[in-house]
Amino acid sequence: MARAVQILDELARARSELGTNEIARRTGINVSTISRILATLAEGGLVEHVPSTGRYRLGLGVLRLATAVNHGLDIRSLARPYLIEMASVLQETATLSVPGEHEAFTLDFVPSPLNVRSVAEIGRTSVAHATAVGKVLLAYGGTLPAGELTAFTAHTIVDRTVLAREVALVREQGWAQALGEREADMNAAAAPVLDKAGELMAILGLQGPAARLRPDAIEAAARLLADRAGLVSALL
Repeated sequence: MARAVQILDELARARSELGTNEIARRTGINVSTISRILATLAEGGLVEHVPSTGRYRLGLGVLRLATAVNHGLDIRSLARPYLIEMASVLQETATLSVPGEHEAFTLDFVPSPLNVRSVAEIGRTSVAHATAVGKVLLAYGGTLPAGELTAFTAHTIVDRTVLAREVALVREQGWAQALGEREADMNAAAAPVLDKAGELMAILGLQGPAARLRPDAIEAAARLLADRAGLVSALL
C-alpha cells in the first residue's frame, strides 16, 4: 500500500508520463515490484498505460476519488453551521452522515453542550435497520444486507415487513426516528439532504439520552432538523 502511494505521488509530482525505470529511480523501489503495482493500479483506473510510449500517467480514477473528497468537504462546510446551531438550540449531539450502500458513515458532528450526552465518532457506521440515520438511508435508496437482522436491543426492528412500513413513513414525513433501537438508552432523529434530482447526498442527525430526548421532544426537534436539511439541500 505504501509503495503504491509512493508511485502515485511521483506521477502527480511529475505532471507527465513516467516509465518504470524513472519511477524506480525516483522511489528506490525495484522495477519488477513497480511493474506489478502499476498493473494493479491500472486495473483500478488510478494509472493509465500509454501504449505509444510504454509509460504511465495518472488515470481518471484519481479524478473520481478527488471529486468524491471535494464533495464530502463541500457538504461538511455547508452543513457545519447548522450542526452548531442544532446542538446549541436542541442541546443534543448533531451529526452529518454520508450514505453508503448498506450503511451511512459519520462525516462530522457537534457534541451536545450538556455533561450527559450521546457520543459521536467520525467514521462510525449507522446500522440501516437500527438507527434514524440508517432508516433515512433505506428510505432513499439504501439496501439491507441479506440474512437475519441483528437485534441490538429489545426495541430493534428485526421484522423486514415492519421495517418497510417504517421506512415508507420516513419518505412520507421527511424524517426518521429510532427509539432505543441500537443502544437501549439512546434515541435519535434524522432527515435527508437531497440534490436537485432527489438523490440522497447526506443525512443530518440528532441523538441524545432517551431520558431526555423523548418521543415528544424528537417530533419537535425533527421539524428543525428537516428544515435545516432542506437548507443544506438548497445550497447544494
